[in-house]
Amino acid sequence: MHQLRAQGSVRPHLRMLAAAAAAGLVLSGCSPVVDVAPAKDAASAACAPMMLALPDAIGEARLRKTNSQATAAWGDPSLVVLRCGVNVPGPTTDRCVTVNGVDWVIKEGSPVWTLTTFGREPATEILMDPDKISSATVLADLAVPAAKIAATRNCVGQEDLQNLPTSK
Repeated sequence: MHQLRAQGSVRPHLRMLAAAAAAGLVLSGCSPVVDVAPAKDAASAACAPMMLALPDAIGEARLRKTNSQATAAWGDPSLVVLRCGVNVPGPTTDRCVTVNGVDWVIKEGSPVWTLTTFGREPATEILMDPDKISSATVLADLAVPAAKIAATRNCVGQEDLQNLPTSK
C-alpha cells in the first residue's frame, strides 16, 4: 500500500486515497459523494472564500460533492482532492513552485503527489496523480481560489539566499 506523508505524519485516510488512486478505483463506491476526511482546521473562516471560488472543473474533471467541510474533489474517479485547513508548512527544502502568485510545496509520491500552499494560513492541500492529470493544470486552475487566503510568507530559493545582506 502506498503511503502519503502530510506534515511529517502518516494519515490513514490519505493512505487509502493513495491506494485508490494507484488502482484507479472510484473513491465513492456507489455513492455520488466522495468520502474525504476534513483537515484539522477545516472550520476556519478563512477557508470559506476559497471554497466558494473553486472551479466547476479542472481540465476535463468535473467538481463532485464531498462529505466533509472545506473539501472538494474533481473527476470520477477522483483525480484531484482538496482539503483546506491543513497544517501550515514551515521552512522546507522540498521543491516550491509559484503559479499565478501562489506558492506550493510539492512532495512527489508514487503515484500521488501532495501539493500544499506555502505562506498562507490555513494551508490548503491537494492530492493528485500526475499520470492522470497535469499538475500545471491543477495549480493554474486552483491559483485564484487559493489566493483568497492571504499570503504572509513566500518561498525562497538558493538564489534568494545569495542576495541577502551579510553582517560584518
